[in-house]
Amino acid sequence: GPTRKMPLTASAMDFFQLFVPDNVLKNMVVQTNMYAKKYQERFGSDDAWIDVTLSEMKAFLGYMISTSIHHCESVLSIWSSGFYSNKSIALIMTQSRFEKILKYFHIVAFRSSHTTHGLYKIQPFLDSLQNGFDSAFRPSQAQVLHEPLIDEDPVFIATCTERELRKRKKRKFSLWVRQCSSTGFICQIYVHLKEGSGVDGLDALKNKPQLHSMVAKNLCQNASGKNYIIFTGPSITSLNLFEEFEKQGIYCCGLLSTRKSDCTGLPPSMLNNPETPQSRGQYRIRMKGNMSLICWYNKGHFRFLTNAYSPVQQGVIIKRKSGEIPCPLAVEAFAAHLSYICKYDDKYSKYFISHKPNKTWQQVFWFAISIAINNAYILYKMSEAYHVTRYSRAQFGERLVKELLGLEDTSPSH
Repeated sequence: GPTRKMPLTASAMDFFQLFVPDNVLKNMVVQTNMYAKKYQERFGSDDAWIDVTLSEMKAFLGYMISTSIHHCESVLSIWSSGFYSNKSIALIMTQSRFEKILKYFHIVAFRSSHTTHGLYKIQPFLDSLQNGFDSAFRPSQAQVLHEPLIDEDPVFIATCTERELRKRKKRKFSLWVRQCSSTGFICQIYVHLKEGSGVDGLDALKNKPQLHSMVAKNLCQNASGKNYIIFTGPSITSLNLFEEFEKQGIYCCGLLSTRKSDCTGLPPSMLNNPETPQSRGQYRIRMKGNMSLICWYNKGHFRFLTNAYSPVQQGVIIKRKSGEIPCPLAVEAFAAHLSYICKYDDKYSKYFISHKPNKTWQQVFWFAISIAINNAYILYKMSEAYHVTRYSRAQFGERLVKELLGLEDTSPSH
């Protein structure tokens, strides 16, 4: 849960600033102004530009965040006369001023000579965000590694052509998270560039299990020695990775797929389906030290690799139609934690910022801001302030937008 007690009067902004404090916003102001100066020195002066201020930067973020609640096809719709116009917040800043800030917005204005990392323009912000996640929340023992579901804008999906849709889906990065499976709080973000050069680039790692193993190691850098139990999908699950994690005091439970997983070192007899028909709930086990490979049957064969649960401990899977199906405890635990993540995706994925810039670092930035707001809401729900105001996720987002824009209205939105 949360590591600090927030006051009863804590606002949406107070929770958001646990992760994006004023010093981070001030740095955005400085870097944006530096970039605007550099740009104008190179391409000619821009008479319409005035250095951005902290209050304007907060308003700029507020406008962008408002697209996560109302899902307008463009952030500029706020100033239009159409369905997505929002006169109550449009008066805070003119559209032309917003577009100027958007044009020059930067987190790192200059590239240093020794920088090779493709995300150098956003890495300081990601590092700051990670420090905020680590200091504000203590995760439960059980955690999940996965790619969060990021909803595409429903208006765009309904109106765009198939070609536009294909083009839209080709992101130049993949975003993975380590997530507390009892609260949904995202403890760590890892961004992997698909076009990176060198041994870590996605092009160099055509072997998917090798890539996903590297992603898992990066996500668990801060997890060693804490006896965490990490749940993984088929693309990450492998004997070599789990044994490596066990040496670091990290325990695992993963679904295994003969098609997607790295099955090196596993007995072939357990990877092939038995010829004799099996009844639901039957399972076979093979063990090596603390590691168990479980093959469980339920309208199909499901394989699990784990060193976190004893294979002889019994559990049950409860199905609506067929009732209780016996299974090893590892299978029950895996199903429970993965279903929680599905619920998280259903509840929070629709609150990702709709703005889709062309630049990869900006796409990553808006995804990271969206995750920070979801985390802020999770902390808010676990605080005493929630029992005073009881905002829904949408209302929390609206409150945050109003506070960023400096609007005085403090009544809950309905």
